[in-house]
Amino acid sequence: MRIAVGSDEKTNLTDFIVNELKARGMDVELYGPLSDNSLEWVDVAEQVANNVAKKKADQGILFCWTGTGVTIAANKVPGIRAALCTDSGTAEGARKWNDANILTMSLRLTSETVAKEILDSWFSAKPDPSEKINIEKIGKIESKHSS
Repeated sequence: MRIAVGSDEKTNLTDFIVNELKARGMDVELYGPLSDNSLEWVDVAEQVANNVAKKKADQGILFCWTGTGVTIAANKVPGIRAALCTDSGTAEGARKWNDANILTMSLRLTSETVAKEILDSWFSAKPDPSEKINIEKIGKIESKHSS
């Protein structure tokens, strides 16, 4: 699985997540300061979201101080369903009920222990087929409001 990972700063948490993804055998592509390229959170979110939307990456993971900014910015890219997850239950639900394709986390709030639990839930949960109609409705709303 190819994962695009971006943040507006490199921290112990981002290093931990990148190493954890690699240990799980994932192909990791880094953005922003994680790749020694200084970018604002908006720009990192757009780069990661574009790569997921264009299917250059299967999924994405984004970080900023609260996690809110990258979530909002990524969700502006058509086809993106970014979810800010603060615990494993939210991560599971985001994948299961929303078919979220970008996981976002707060650099301020997320410990390495909780981050690992979030990853475990995110990658083990599969989209619930009974939610397919609702996911399609999200796409229709997006299309209706796109120029």
